[in-house]
Amino acid sequence: MADNHSAPPVAPAALLNRRLAVGRIDYILQSLDATGSVSVADMSATLGVSRETIRRDLKSLAEQGRLSLVHGGAAKRPQDDEPSLATREAANAIGKAVIGAAAARLVANGMVVLIDSGSTTLGLAASLANHTNLTVITNSLPIALLLCRSPGVKVIMLGGDIEPNDEAAFGVETMAALAHFRCDLVFLGVGGISPEGEFTDYSRLAAEQRHLMMKAGKEVYVLADHTKFEHGTPVRIAPVPHIAGVIVDAPPPARMARVFAQNQWSVIVASGQS
Repeated sequence: MADNHSAPPVAPAALLNRRLAVGRIDYILQSLDATGSVSVADMSATLGVSRETIRRDLKSLAEQGRLSLVHGGAAKRPQDDEPSLATREAANAIGKAVIGAAAARLVANGMVVLIDSGSTTLGLAASLANHTNLTVITNSLPIALLLCRSPGVKVIMLGGDIEPNDEAAFGVETMAALAHFRCDLVFLGVGGISPEGEFTDYSRLAAEQRHLMMKAGKEVYVLADHTKFEHGTPVRIAPVPHIAGVIVDAPPPARMARVFAQNQWSVIVASGQS
């Protein structure tokens, strides 16, 4: 008698191999975040693949700038490199959520808003899901994916080279695209804020792109949790005259607060807001 139950579809070998490769990469990166280094021998034994396969995975990740190759394995990149988006999301998640909620209260229905990539700006995106007739321009893949599911939000994704560490578009194409837009509000992330109140970033490319983002808006708000205070990253972001304020989760140090006041930037402390 024939079997009436149809057999489950068989995944093509290429698709199956792709899924297995993605799983390996995720495990390697998680192990690297947890311990700071991984060895080819350990990863090979744990994942059940050859050492040559692991070496190829590590080489590919190194070429993407996500780790450094060392003898017998790999290690985290030096600390002057920005942590991965996943690592940043987990750090001070509550503080970033309240910053995002405070920023969302500045957004009115019908606005055009530019949202920079980053873990703090992702908190803002999560608070915008119920807005209507809102246009959001972003270079962030997670922000675009989150808000494109909201019926009242139109999402415009900036193109360019995808930076794996930030899960966002950066580069010449991204900066060229910014010239086509004029936004009501720009919400910017930064790598750090110096003791002198300067906004800083990890690379010249990121700093230049964020400066152009600021130029695209009528008003600019910088979103930064307290871990960015007096945290020096190597490249200064050139400011613009229309920076309206800084949204934070704790009062900034006195010296920094004086600089903000001199620049007439409002300081919105989101901690404890309803």
